[in-house]
Amino acid sequence: MATMTIAKAITSGLRAVLADDPKTLIMGEDIGKLGGVYRVTEGLQAEFGADRVVDTPLAESGILGTAIGLCLRGYRPICEIQFDGFVFPAFNQITTQLAKIRSRSSGMLSAPVVIRIPYGGGIGSIEHHSESPEALFAHTPGLRIITPSNAHDAYWMTQQAVASEDPVIIFEPKRRYWLKGEVDTESAGRDAFSAQVVREGTDATIVAYGPLVPVALAAAMAAEEDGNSVEVIDLRSISPIDFDTVTASAEKTGRLIVTHEAPTFGGIGGEIAARVAERAFLSLEAPVLRVGGFHMPYPLAKVEEQYLPDIDRLLEALDRSLAY
Repeated sequence: MATMTIAKAITSGLRAVLADDPKTLIMGEDIGKLGGVYRVTEGLQAEFGADRVVDTPLAESGILGTAIGLCLRGYRPICEIQFDGFVFPAFNQITTQLAKIRSRSSGMLSAPVVIRIPYGGGIGSIEHHSESPEALFAHTPGLRIITPSNAHDAYWMTQQAVASEDPVIIFEPKRRYWLKGEVDTESAGRDAFSAQVVREGTDATIVAYGPLVPVALAAAMAAEEDGNSVEVIDLRSISPIDFDTVTASAEKTGRLIVTHEAPTFGGIGGEIAARVAERAFLSLEAPVLRVGGFHMPYPLAKVEEQYLPDIDRLLEALDRSLAY
């Protein structure tokens, strides 16, 4: 076991895949000598060379277009997008080209490209630096989308993403980069594309992912003081979604709350709510509730705490659910 921050766990995971396979390389803006804006790739260029950890021009579409060509030649490129809001110049490459290579070639070609995107708010930044665009990509078949919430998952999910023959987007919760945790470097424990019950409960279930998992756990602990037992699920994979784990928990507790930083309208929470209503309608004691960001551009830093879901908003949703 080792204690690491989420950022350093990702660094260690990247180091492991670079050492394991000479066809693996990392590419992105300022990731080499600088080590990335958040220093996640710090030291890797010095260790593996500038042809394996490549500083690219400021051109996200070019980064992804180059990665597509590399993967078709047998490489396993890992692309870093500097900030979440900067991914959109590459949106066409990702959704129109990368996601469809396997289908377009009738399975003869694979696209083992990993795209790392720091996402979410809570760091006092501004619009285009605090986005949560995961639902835009989850709507596209052919992409796998994962998001770790702790150091252990960050270490292993990075490596599992690189091993996948499908393109994988890793949304990394930037405000949790410095969150420390235990990492079992000998065993992953579970597949990157499955959910995990991180707290057992009987009265209601909260489903969260990425940066909001610690918030959901804190809300569950606060609810326990009022005599309510709340189960918490770390979704971990946004596409595919492990609906079996979520449905089983909803059937057990009879109440489900889904939370994410992205706007509630059109978000991942709506898909989960609809699917659980289809699969577990007779077990539900209350409507599935969603707690997310508001349907507006990300606000200025001085008011972002009013935008982001917090413990109070989750507890208010829990009270409404328990009132039925």
